[in-house]
Amino acid sequence: MKKTIIIAVAVVAVAVAAYFLLSGGSKKQTIEFEKARVETTTIQNSITATGTIEPVTSVTVGTQVSGIVSHLYVDYNSVVKKGQVIAELDKTNLTSELRTAQANLSSAQSSLNYEQANYNRYKTLYEKGLVSANDFESAKLSYLRAKDQVTTSAQSVQRAQTNLGYATITSPIDGVVLSKSVEEGQTVAASFNTPELFTIAQDLTDMRVIADIDEADIGGVSDGQRVTFTVDAFPDDQFEGQVTQVRQQATTESNVVTYEVVISAPNNDLKLKPGLTANVTIYTLEKNGVLAVQSKALRFMPVEAILSEGQKIEDVEAPVKVWTLEGNTFKAHAVQTGITNGLLTEILGGIGEGTEVLTGFSMTGGDAPQGGDQASNPFMPRPRNSRNNQQQQQKK
Repeated sequence: MKKTIIIAVAVVAVAVAAYFLLSGGSKKQTIEFEKARVETTTIQNSITATGTIEPVTSVTVGTQVSGIVSHLYVDYNSVVKKGQVIAELDKTNLTSELRTAQANLSSAQSSLNYEQANYNRYKTLYEKGLVSANDFESAKLSYLRAKDQVTTSAQSVQRAQTNLGYATITSPIDGVVLSKSVEEGQTVAASFNTPELFTIAQDLTDMRVIADIDEADIGGVSDGQRVTFTVDAFPDDQFEGQVTQVRQQATTESNVVTYEVVISAPNNDLKLKPGLTANVTIYTLEKNGVLAVQSKALRFMPVEAILSEGQKIEDVEAPVKVWTLEGNTFKAHAVQTGITNGLLTEILGGIGEGTEVLTGFSMTGGDAPQGGDQASNPFMPRPRNSRNNQQQQQKK
């Protein structure tokens, strides 16, 4: 800051001296000083982005078995409860498979009963030495095979019962049906993937915005920051939310890197609909009720070349200072600064509220250039504007 001030002073001195030399002093010049008041205000910095509104929780409902859709019990926007039947597939083939599996289990159980009795008989005879070991082991093997077959058949019955249950589609959550992908009579095949039947949103009063933030701006975004956004469907309404998650995974498209930021979007009046585009403003810096001054006041420095007759300078050694004009005296005040958004800078100490400080000057009369603010003054450095930021201030 000190180095910047020294450079600014040098530039002002050279420029003013050159101006007077070139003009030859033949025409009377008037120097007017610009002032700004130290006031309590709000300092804000924000970035803008676009995003998509979506439910916080949505579930895609599918089917794990193939078949023909025999009944649909819900439609778009239907309100459903967890466990409610929303569709059924034709159960003819599934029922037949279950009965076949049950018959196979019954047959396997009968075989097991026979082989077990035969094994017990051979075991008794073997213990009395009436049959060979080979015959006994053969009977034992047949018994064990029959036992395994019963286990396999029982599992087949269980699988067939489960598949039959899958033919009845129920809602996994309480919510609202957002989409329906099938109609009655349509065949769905679950051979390679799970066909999607419905999409159900859990709670449309609790929405969120997924915003894509440019890599140049993501460093200033963090959880808890206030957000405002608008949607084209309701251009006169401004919605409020806050940042709830900054996702770490980057997305690159056409050499542009963005990061997803999740923003809460309360929707008690149900105006926000899934899929709407939101124009988002994230307040990366926001501090209310702070004592602040225009940032250009910190860059102002009076020099001898711009003083009128009888005016003098009272300077102080300080890294940051502002100047007041008290009578014919330019007086420096050392100040401590806090946050800044480029246009306003927080004053932590060194000067009181309501004080008028100098921010720049302009020359009038003769051929002197006209200028009402620091940006148009040819003798003062110009502030750089942040590329993607909107800088706002609200006076208390």
